Amino acid sequence: MTVPVHESTGVLGAERPGSGRIVLAHGGGGQLTDDLLMGTLLPRLGNARLNALLDAAMLDADGRRLALTLDGYVVKPWRFPGGDIGRLAVCGTINDLAVSGARPLGMALGLILEEGLEEAALETVLDSVAAAGREAGVEVVGGDTKVVEHRNGDGLYITTAGVGLARPGIELSPQRVQPGDAILINGFIGDHGLAVMLARQMPQVQSVLRSDAAPLNGLIDALLDAVGGAVAFMRDATRGGLAGVAVDLALRSGWHITLEEEAIPVRGEAQHAADMLGLDPLEIANEGKIVAVVRAEAAEAALQAMRSHPLGRDAARIGTVGEVADGICELHTSIGGRRVVQKPYGEQLPRIC
Repeated sequence: MTVPVHESTGVLGAERPGSGRIVLAHGGGGQLTDDLLMGTLLPRLGNARLNALLDAAMLDADGRRLALTLDGYVVKPWRFPGGDIGRLAVCGTINDLAVSGARPLGMALGLILEEGLEEAALETVLDSVAAAGREAGVEVVGGDTKVVEHRNGDGLYITTAGVGLARPGIELSPQRVQPGDAILINGFIGDHGLAVMLARQMPQVQSVLRSDAAPLNGLIDALLDAVGGAVAFMRDATRGGLAGVAVDLALRSGWHITLEEEAIPVRGEAQHAADMLGLDPLEIANEGKIVAVVRAEAAEAALQAMRSHPLGRDAARIGTVGEVADGICELHTSIGGRRVVQKPYGEQLPRIC
């Protein structure tokens, strides 16, 4: 077992899973995150909407459905190839609303600034927030700012809240998934996590990899306009990567999920960087990728709609929902083997979003 290094103190093994204290891996979107949710949060706060554990909660408002989502961003470093924490915050919030079948209406922004942060850095981040908002067609309509003492804030953190209006007639849930459904993704995986990790661990390395952070509501609109109710479920493959989404889908739908390694788009540069860092591209975070489950008869039309959008040109069919109700996710490897895909225990890449 790898002994963790506590990032805030640099102390080897400062906290370990099972110590009775929170560790970095609890925030990684893997099995430890699930343990925290199921063992600590949901027993105290759980209700029908929260227990669904979807990307956004659906709220009834005089006959209309509003989608509400909340997120926090603690990426290190705050600026990386292809973006920064400001772009990340907008894209992550918009995408959580969009994969829930909602059209974003507006978002709120919370800033936690560390004493000593250069004003120019804050201006850079806010310019990124504004630019990403224009791309998504969404404005920041509220917010809050706090300042913490030097060395207690890691530069800056961002929290966001987003509100959207749900599309009529669209219901997206793992429970709608059924045997024969096709599993699609809109492009290459692993770029974001690897770009951030290389910037953090090997800043001297020149790489073509850039974060894929992008607002996907336009792409998702094109998909839903084309095939509508044939889409059963969507999720953006952020923390835990494609593996995290696929394993969750298998567990929560109850069906056997099969992924085809040969069909999963991975750039050669990303595979090389992952090999160099000892990482699995399936488990690496993305910030511009959605996994969509659609009825088999609509799969080609769905792919065509995704490929018609600039953020879906490399869309691919990467798997199928099987007829066995065992809740297992399996990968058919490129050399003809099979292996069970498991959710990452913690997080290969901490502080990645």
